[in-house]
Amino acid sequence: MKRLDKTVHKKTGRPEKVLQFGTGNFLRAFTDWMIHRMNAETDFNGSVVVVQSTKRGAAETINEQDGLYTLFLQGLLDGNAVRQHEVIESISRALNVHEEWDEYMALAESADLRFVVSNTTEAGIAFDPKDELDSRPQNSFPGKLTALLYKRFKHFEGDPSKGLIMIPCELIDQNGEALKKIVHRYADEWQLGPVFKHWVEEANTFCNSLVDRIVPGFPKDNVNELENEAGFSDRLMTVGEHYHLWAIEGPEWLEQVFPAHKAGLNVKVVEDLAPYRLSKVYMLNGAHTALTPVALLAGIETVKETVTSEETKAFVEELMFQEIIPSLDLPKEETVAFANDVLSRFANPFIHHYVKSIALNAMPKFKTRNVPVLVKHVEQFGEVPERIALALAAWIHVYKESATDDEQIVAFFRGQWESCDGTEEALRLMTEHVLAYEPLWEQNLNDIPGLTEAVVGFVQGIEQQGVLNMIRKAGVEVERYADHP
Repeated sequence: MKRLDKTVHKKTGRPEKVLQFGTGNFLRAFTDWMIHRMNAETDFNGSVVVVQSTKRGAAETINEQDGLYTLFLQGLLDGNAVRQHEVIESISRALNVHEEWDEYMALAESADLRFVVSNTTEAGIAFDPKDELDSRPQNSFPGKLTALLYKRFKHFEGDPSKGLIMIPCELIDQNGEALKKIVHRYADEWQLGPVFKHWVEEANTFCNSLVDRIVPGFPKDNVNELENEAGFSDRLMTVGEHYHLWAIEGPEWLEQVFPAHKAGLNVKVVEDLAPYRLSKVYMLNGAHTALTPVALLAGIETVKETVTSEETKAFVEELMFQEIIPSLDLPKEETVAFANDVLSRFANPFIHHYVKSIALNAMPKFKTRNVPVLVKHVEQFGEVPERIALALAAWIHVYKESATDDEQIVAFFRGQWESCDGTEEALRLMTEHVLAYEPLWEQNLNDIPGLTEAVVGFVQGIEQQGVLNMIRKAGVEVERYADHP
């Protein structure tokens, strides 16, 4: 079978407008796919130069395939399982900065260059005191970026129109602001001068952004099947879900120079990223955290099975629509649409997401993803959200034997269960101790009106009747306030 390159798939050359730090699957299934779509549907007319900043990466393979690769998008569309593929041709070339430093720095002189995107992991946006201006290359991503910006500043003599637009994709809060602060720190450490710092601040735009798409990556389990479907061999093939969201906190004019919306893409330029972050953390991540212990105790292995089995499906849907959404101070129409998207993504027949893999450090996740919703629900409606309480009780049972968490937290739960003889009174006392464990919760959860009784009841019920019976119980009791205004 012939390997994918420009002899197999015709490629159009375009100006290099985007500098991308990261050669991995996510950016190729997300940003590079979007640029490909914008080139096809709008007048964007730009390509991506990809930087491999680590010694090992995909730069060599990208160049061998002339920047071409196949993206398979698969999942539910309008309730039907759909798999689609296309060859993405937005990457012009890839540079290994350890071997091609001069070629990388030459990009600073390009009048076409306008954007910088990155996905260097959560640890990538960090200051490295070992970095120097004359390092070839700097160790850190911000160090490499600062060196490039300084050369650009000098080459264009501080021209304010030659600044760049930075849109980092790393999953940290205020990622654009964090990147800018480190660039300024390097400017101070390297004594690049106040004029350069002013140019960084005024001529360049650092956007906070939030990305959302599940990208399993290279399909090693069925690559032969997909290559036969595509008609060629492809070492860069990647797989993602249909759903995508890129929320960018930036100026309104950004939509004119980055016209993703004109290509029908779910890219939103917004004044405040907080609502999108809250939706993702509380609805998508929060639902994951709440459904996992229920699935584990019910003997269910995957997220898909959890949201397609009758009783657990009802649990997740009612958790989303009756407890999480009413507690969020966000537009209802948008949150309902997002919730439906989340449930569709959870049911993706092409992705095998094992709930056991979600259980790592579960209690700290429950604290940040579920407890705030629980507190808001009690404040707003005067009732404990039964499904969140049930999820907490289920986690308490999971932590009896199979917890993977901080050693101190694991030791605490093991100690509580070892001193519990299984009687109702012992289960009550153990649960009260768990809710009072401030090193974990940073508060005493027993102080939340009604929570202790609700969680105690579910802990005892799971012990005596099993989790599925408790799902039925929660479904009945919640009727009292499901339609509360």
